Amino acid sequence: MLYAFGIIISYFFGSIPFGVVLTRWFGRGDLRKVGSGNIGAANAMRAGGLRMAGLVWLLDMIKAILAVLLGKYIGGDVLAAWCGFAAVFGHCFPVWLGFRGGKGVSCLFGILLAINPLLFIACGLAWLVVVFSFGYSSLGGIVVFLLASVLGFAISCGVGAAIFACSLLCLVRHMENIGRLIGGTESKLVWKWKK
Repeated sequence: MLYAFGIIISYFFGSIPFGVVLTRWFGRGDLRKVGSGNIGAANAMRAGGLRMAGLVWLLDMIKAILAVLLGKYIGGDVLAAWCGFAAVFGHCFPVWLGFRGGKGVSCLFGILLAINPLLFIACGLAWLVVVFSFGYSSLGGIVVFLLASVLGFAISCGVGAAIFACSLLCLVRHMENIGRLIGGTESKLVWKWKK
């Protein structure tokens, strides 16, 4: 019962739509009606610039970190990783937004940081290299999903399975982006300090 409680609370952590809340709070309108319609940091930059994106990214990471810490407190590393998955699931399918949410990249980074900072650094560097080389945030995310899936098993099979599940969910959420990347119609990330 305690494990189930941890998973459920983690889902609700993840389902807090910080991107929507912050853009409304700062008078930037409904993030779901801007750019791609996604509620994550990349689209928040279109609505409010780099500072807005950074704040959304940070808060989305924090909610996943809290989920991992809760799981670790209740049942150890494996439950912590699965609580992280529950947070990503909540971010992607938030009850508050009719189960239409984000794509989970920032939450996955929060999980990696909370589980093992070396995973976070490795995946963060990979994302930066891809994004600055090719200009596509989605492509950087896809590379991170693949890399995290491999590196997670270096910790343990249980943790690796949870990270693989997170990465697979995020990858599925990026299927439209993958189609646009293949078709050459994906939008490149434009860095804007403010808007």
